[in-house]
Amino acid sequence: MHFKRLSYSIAFCFALVVVGLGQGDESKAGGRPDFKIPPEKAAPVVVPKFAEPPVIDGRLDEDVWKNAATFKNFRQTEPGDQTPPSKETVAYMGYDEKNLYIAWYCYDDPDKIRATVAKRDDIFGDDYVGVFLDTFNDQRRAYILQFNPLGIQADGIRSASDFRSDYSVDVVMESKGMIQPDGWVVEVRVPFKSLRYQAGEGKFWGVDFWRRIDRLNRELDGWMPLQRGVNELQQLGRITGMDEIKTERVLEIVPSVTFSQIGQRVDSPKEPGMSAFDNTLKGDFGLSLKYQITPNVTADLAINPDFAEVEADAPVVRANERFPIFFPEKRPFFLEGKDIFDSPLQVVNTRNIADPDVAAKLTGKIGRNTFGIMTAIDRFPDTDTKAYIGVLRLKRDVGANSQVGLFATQYSFGAERHNTLGGFDGKFQIDPRTAFDFQVLGTHTRGYFYDPDQNEDIYRTGNGIAYRAQFDYTGRNRGWSLEGSGRSRDYRADVGFTRRTNTHGGSYRFRIQTEPKPENTLIGITTRGSIGASIDESGRLQGSTLNVNNNFKFQGQLDVNISGGTSYEKIYEDEFGPRRSPTQPGAFFGEPQRSAPQLFGEVNFGKTFSKRISVRAEVGFSANAFDLDFGASEKYPRVSPAYLQYLIDRKTDPTLEEPPYDPGKGFVMRYEFSADLQPTDPWNVTFSYKHRKLTRNDTDLVAYDSNIYTIRSVYQFTRFTFARIRWDYETVYNTINGQVLFGWSPNPGTAFYVGYNDNLVYQGYNPYTGYFDGGLRRDGRSFFVRASYLFRKSF
Repeated sequence: MHFKRLSYSIAFCFALVVVGLGQGDESKAGGRPDFKIPPEKAAPVVVPKFAEPPVIDGRLDEDVWKNAATFKNFRQTEPGDQTPPSKETVAYMGYDEKNLYIAWYCYDDPDKIRATVAKRDDIFGDDYVGVFLDTFNDQRRAYILQFNPLGIQADGIRSASDFRSDYSVDVVMESKGMIQPDGWVVEVRVPFKSLRYQAGEGKFWGVDFWRRIDRLNRELDGWMPLQRGVNELQQLGRITGMDEIKTERVLEIVPSVTFSQIGQRVDSPKEPGMSAFDNTLKGDFGLSLKYQITPNVTADLAINPDFAEVEADAPVVRANERFPIFFPEKRPFFLEGKDIFDSPLQVVNTRNIADPDVAAKLTGKIGRNTFGIMTAIDRFPDTDTKAYIGVLRLKRDVGANSQVGLFATQYSFGAERHNTLGGFDGKFQIDPRTAFDFQVLGTHTRGYFYDPDQNEDIYRTGNGIAYRAQFDYTGRNRGWSLEGSGRSRDYRADVGFTRRTNTHGGSYRFRIQTEPKPENTLIGITTRGSIGASIDESGRLQGSTLNVNNNFKFQGQLDVNISGGTSYEKIYEDEFGPRRSPTQPGAFFGEPQRSAPQLFGEVNFGKTFSKRISVRAEVGFSANAFDLDFGASEKYPRVSPAYLQYLIDRKTDPTLEEPPYDPGKGFVMRYEFSADLQPTDPWNVTFSYKHRKLTRNDTDLVAYDSNIYTIRSVYQFTRFTFARIRWDYETVYNTINGQVLFGWSPNPGTAFYVGYNDNLVYQGYNPYTGYFDGGLRRDGRSFFVRASYLFRKSF
């Protein structure tokens, strides 16, 4: 009780401190009082048409570049704030009827430039340059194209709604970089048919250029002066003059073929209680088509698509996990245009479409209206029943930087499972630093719902709602937000991802940071914190939390984070199984509910020593964390008092049934370490180790001790050809997973892969014998060859 009162007192004082700090010395606009945009950058820049195309060779020695639009006088935005850059940068731009041409000249000491032969989208440990292209000039969405000194690409989409960049998008373009005696040069050709854009005479595009210098505390220099805390897409410069673009309709056809031999351990048909290894050889043929109906509307179709997972999911700790774990999408068809379907409540999670026979999409933007339509027919193993999925997404731009939208999804599986979702969302930009956004959803489901009073799944109709609203202020050195969200008990989103239902809560977050001092040993400090609580529909408290994180940024690319806080958690037996009554026992042994005041803390640091080595380490704890008494594995069975007593009593009465769950408080110790090594420019090796251990307070026994070791080595023979080896070992189930992969991918769509996956268990539990093995056991393996080729035709 004293602990609980102390937590509430701390939370109250914490809120008062935050409110006081929020009344600091920032101007009413929340920015620098001396901030202004030079007239030459405030006016649109006219991009000239090239008389002849330049050769993309990483040299700016052709006369055509002398006539290009020039972007210079960059300013430092990180770690400084509108201070002079350490090195000079100049960008250039021109166009012809079919292509946009971009170049950078980055002055520097050639011996200090950081550049490696990296994989596409993996250049962020190097020096690099980039450009935003807001091709609709709507300040809501922009292409982000980036290149290291060798011309290796990292491309994606930046969305104004969540400040994040999605690098799953791959733009077909040509680039070349070259080290020069006084720096480095990147030269780029972007076909207009690779972009979605608004065509026509007198159109404007939003644009900004930047350069990252990794060794100088990751210095970021940009062409446009940016106010810190204001969305970058609202501060882009503008280009115009591209009136003679020859609009093309593009058809892309990508046939694919995958041959694989898959082996897995199964029950032996000859010896009951034993296992055998089943090998299956199969071939899959698929076809993907993309048709650019207009420069801003695209149709996609995939027939029996090849969705082989070339990049496996990283291992995670699943022990003592109560709710589902989210895994990101990695398949190219669903990644294209993904940002249109993204939303805070995760209405669309395409990982729920497992193995479709056919899938189709229509996405684009016409005027102020953005739309996305997706449908798929999904197949499941060992059944002829298929799932039919449909998604509709509409968004309408309102005002300068606001929008409203609509969502609708449908999921039908057989005759018994149907789920329909519909709802609205919106974002309103009150001023450049203040925004309000919301989402409200309703669902109608016909299917099975668990009833804790009857302890069974009841087939019925369920209607549910989900909602989220947030008010956010982002100042130059301070910011705060208020958020409320919830999902009702019967809310279901079968096309989306839902971590928990029957929960409603609110939170307050804040950020405070010092004025950066790039010349000091300690460059700056950023403090972030939050306080929040949640309840269920009955008004029962589920939990409350208070935490604070402090980040210290030092010279030499050293970051240190120190965080800690307190929380209060309550769990109820009807969330885990049956609710006790005179006619049935409950899901918990003993009391029907448990509560725990908790403390947690964490320290981590990251340091980049050179382009050859960087490390990160982390240590954390959580006191009074719940062991839910699930039992992590046969190696780590249940260790609650109720289960231990059951093991004793079973010796005299073998007919005893296992007792209900007996959750109890415990202590979690966690530490992690990772190192990224670059022995040579084309060779990268990454090692990581993650440890998490939970020990119960009442029995002093270990509920689980998870150790995950990962080694990943990539050798990039050329920009397009690589070999990769990955090895993962985890100790809860003692599984060892390995992968060897050779790949060649000269452009998005054209690829050739040869891979081998192996799944082993070392001294693990054998479900076929009921004992632990003495050595290695192979549970599965696969060998595959995958090839695809991009045919591209313009009309």
